[in-house]
Amino acid sequence: VQLVESGGGLVQAGGSLRLSCATSGGDFRLYAMGWFRQGPGKEREFVAVISWTGTRTDYVDSVKGRFTISRDNAKNSVYLHMTNLKSEDTAVYYCNVGAWDTVLAGQFDSWGQGTQVTVSS
Repeated sequence: VQLVESGGGLVQAGGSLRLSCATSGGDFRLYAMGWFRQGPGKEREFVAVISWTGTRTDYVDSVKGRFTISRDNAKNSVYLHMTNLKSEDTAVYYCNVGAWDTVLAGQFDSWGQGTQVTVSS
């Protein structure tokens, strides 16, 4: 599977960004898709997951009410709309695809290059 994340950038605290992730190398319409992030000096952590139907989502507590995950199965893509960004959201953001529990656990052997999000306070 190939994963290409985009949409990151530098934004002021309180601002918004929309991340995109395009997948290729397979048909992932029946799999959950998720977002992860790795901040400076931190381990990679789970951020959000969406079911293959798009009807079920889950988020890490720190982003609930601020981030929204969505997907477009026709484009094999997943998105992360981030609002009210905080300095602690600064990280490299990654996407991945797999079974629901696998996404929650972040148990993947390969990752894309990620997209950098920097929030200035």
